[in-house]
Amino acid sequence: MNSKNLPIKERLRLLVDSLDGAEKTNEALSQCKNSDAMLDILLEASSKLELGLTRDDLKQNPPIRDWVWWKNKEALVNLGDDNLRYQGDSSGKTRWDSWTISFFKFLRIWR
Repeated sequence: MNSKNLPIKERLRLLVDSLDGAEKTNEALSQCKNSDAMLDILLEASSKLELGLTRDDLKQNPPIRDWVWWKNKEALVNLGDDNLRYQGDSSGKTRWDSWTISFFKFLRIWR
């Protein structure tokens, strides 16, 4: 079966599995200055495996998405300025339930 026909999550799993024990690739990833450099290395690995993943596939799907955020030192959650949100949400809506915000207000964490 052609791996390009697999769902994105399955192709990402294959990519992540291929990184286990790949010393040179892992060393290169750890020395990257930013997330774009990481994505370049991961795209090259994807290409060698003929997975057909794009930069957007890597940036928008876990676990690579989370690695990129960590490399950029971007928080998954922002607190403060009345802006409680998950970084992955592209819309202005919060992923948090109203009970969570009420709980934060009760603890005086939320303004």
